[in-house]
Amino acid sequence: MLNRITTYFFVFSLFLSWSCEEVPIHYDVIIENAQLYDGSGGTSVTGGLAILGDTIAAIGDLGGSTADLKIDAKGLAVSPGFINMLSWATESLIEDGRSMSGIMQGVTLEVMGEGWSMGPYNKKMKGEEKNSQGDIKYDISWTTLGEYLEFLEQKGVSTNVASFVGATTLRIHELGSDDRAPSEEELGRMRALTRQAMEEGALGVASSLIYAPAFYAKTDELIALCEVASEYGGMYITHMRSEGNKLLEGVDEVIEIASSAKIAAEIYHLKAAGKSNWPKMDQVIQKIDSARAAGIQLTTDMYNYVAGATGLNASMPPWVQEGGYTAWVERLKDPTIREKVISEMKTDAQEWENLYYAAGSADKVLLVGFKNDDLKKYTGKSLAEVAEIMGKSPEETAIDLVIADGSRVGTVYFLMSEENVKKQIALPYMSFGSDAGSMATEGVFLKSNPHPRAYGNFSRLLGKYVREEKVIPLEEAIHKLSALPASHLKLKNRGLLKPGYAADVVIFDPKTISDHATFEQPHQYSTGVHHVFVNGVQVLKDGKHTGATPGRVVRGPGWKQ
Repeated sequence: MLNRITTYFFVFSLFLSWSCEEVPIHYDVIIENAQLYDGSGGTSVTGGLAILGDTIAAIGDLGGSTADLKIDAKGLAVSPGFINMLSWATESLIEDGRSMSGIMQGVTLEVMGEGWSMGPYNKKMKGEEKNSQGDIKYDISWTTLGEYLEFLEQKGVSTNVASFVGATTLRIHELGSDDRAPSEEELGRMRALTRQAMEEGALGVASSLIYAPAFYAKTDELIALCEVASEYGGMYITHMRSEGNKLLEGVDEVIEIASSAKIAAEIYHLKAAGKSNWPKMDQVIQKIDSARAAGIQLTTDMYNYVAGATGLNASMPPWVQEGGYTAWVERLKDPTIREKVISEMKTDAQEWENLYYAAGSADKVLLVGFKNDDLKKYTGKSLAEVAEIMGKSPEETAIDLVIADGSRVGTVYFLMSEENVKKQIALPYMSFGSDAGSMATEGVFLKSNPHPRAYGNFSRLLGKYVREEKVIPLEEAIHKLSALPASHLKLKNRGLLKPGYAADVVIFDPKTISDHATFEQPHQYSTGVHHVFVNGVQVLKDGKHTGATPGRVVRGPGWKQ
């Protein structure tokens, strides 16, 4: 009897020991021997990462676990996917859903909507948008912002997508391009459209206040829209009313809106534009730090270049642009108005943002995007060079190009200082955005020259400013590319390497990651990123795109399913 009891006890003990041992698990992907940067900003650790489905399933010692795909990441950094806080991939993803220039840098989320968003539209807006299309042509089958994002997902894109609703878009929906305040009824409808966008998953309200017709919006109008976004936990994000002569006043307006609407706020592409304004950056940082100390959630993002890119509209006063492009051109054809515009272009304006003057000279203004095929021969030339060819002054040339091209003409302006770029990168609340589309080195994209930030903004941070110039350490840079912006946007389960989080993962070589795009030859991919996973699906393998399109709509905190 004793022997039988002893035997039972032995067998039961053996069963317990077996049940307590870890049983090997089979995953879809295991990344081995990785230097893991989890996105928190902490020190990296060596270990493994497992993906199951669209989720990070395990991190650390994976024992004898098996997988359909194993990647040896020895000598490489493994991090969360990078978040592009200011993307203009709105049209480029329609043309080519692979998001090549972004994926090649490790970008797994494109955040769009700087002032102008792809909805809500009305019938007139759809017609105007169709007429203004340049090299990329597409049908507008959607009406609301949410429908546009779902259109991208259904079409197939390699990267995740998200968007703010544009304050400019809301204004045009109700007021067109008129320079006036909205009536009480019009503002009510703008607020209702904001509410709809937030419930569809918009991240908040975005403005771009140097451009007409956004320029016409007063502070109280923006507060009224932001109050709605605040109800849903959204953010106000802004291209401020001034980044130059009234830079400090621009920051003050952001703080006023954030405080009045009780909303978190972010300043798009923080900069001090124009040499005379470079010394103001220290005062800007003091204002931001003071606001944060007072409890206002104020953050910033930037691109890592001393030049910005927009259009020749930023060289001309907003009053001449009232009513939209057609009205603008008609005014420019009037000799009296033309003379007045030329005079103002030569003036260091205080009431509007004159980027032509801020650049300092016409040779620091590059013409990079034309709609008219007959003018594409000037792509990549400076305004000074084209003026010499045409035998006219730079100001007259700019006006004539806008008339002849049927567009505002894509333009690069050299405006900032390298010292300020480095100072800004080190700010603890700074994240990063390309302020550009996600392009390919082929097809329709070669018809224009983008700013090199489209191909190099994120790799430039990790190569030039982290590895070479040691402005910030690698773990901090990864934090600012992933978990930090994810927290600002209040995204759920994204931005960290953590079990249960979305499997947006980048594997890159910190010793070699580099940007190659230049202002002269911008269509050049970055190198050094080996593998990219989006929602658990490999979209980049050994530096080559797999063709996979697993991107999804990432929705804000107000989304109602």
